[in-house]
Amino acid sequence: MRKAIPLLNIIFSTIFLSIIALMIFPFDRKGEGTNRLGRVWAKIHLKACGIRVAMEGAEHMTKPPYIIMCNHQSVLDIFALLSSLPLSFKWIAKKELFVVPFLGWALKAGKNISIDRQNPRKALKAMHEAAGRINEGMNVVIFPEGTWSPDGTLLPFKKGGFSLALKTKAPIIPVGIWGTGQLQPEGCSVPKGKGLIQIKIGQPVCWTEEGRPAKDKLMLEVRSHIEKLIDSNGQTRDAAHGL
Repeated sequence: MRKAIPLLNIIFSTIFLSIIALMIFPFDRKGEGTNRLGRVWAKIHLKACGIRVAMEGAEHMTKPPYIIMCNHQSVLDIFALLSSLPLSFKWIAKKELFVVPFLGWALKAGKNISIDRQNPRKALKAMHEAAGRINEGMNVVIFPEGTWSPDGTLLPFKKGGFSLALKTKAPIIPVGIWGTGQLQPEGCSVPKGKGLIQIKIGQPVCWTEEGRPAKDKLMLEVRSHIEKLIDSNGQTRDAAHGL
């Protein structure tokens, strides 16, 4: 019964708020109203599950627009970032999410960016769209691993987000998130119980070099920053050794 309550909450809140998002869609040119509904959705879900979010480093986000890059452990990462990041943003998310009933409709209404990683031509088009949003002053959030890490250690990064950074000259904000994988690992439809999610925001990473070598160096630099943000809790190392 305890698990049924969060599950019913997320189902009904997703349907209800998605319907509202569709209703305001014709009047919400930039999707900002829908994104505010998304924050409400995330906060309702976390509160119903008894999950708190502690965030450090928000003071580093002073001169947007930014490309925000975060490690990825669980679906809870989405709720934690939505409820806590102190600025407006768009998701760059895999296309499969955009066809999910209600959730996908809300993502489209919020003008978030769908990326098809299996189709290089469509993926390039999505990155051009993201570049346009950034040049208009909008922040974007991307998970450079592209999928969940099963044990908290960083997976190889996809290069699309770094091409976007070099194209737009937008600083990258590295973000480390911890606790989501333990609370709701892959295969769990709802969190296993109450708990704490920690988010640490690093300083912006700016890059002026260009070309493929610059992209690789930028990727290594951002990866190093995210690893340090996670390791500052001493927990990534523990997870890697099964402690």
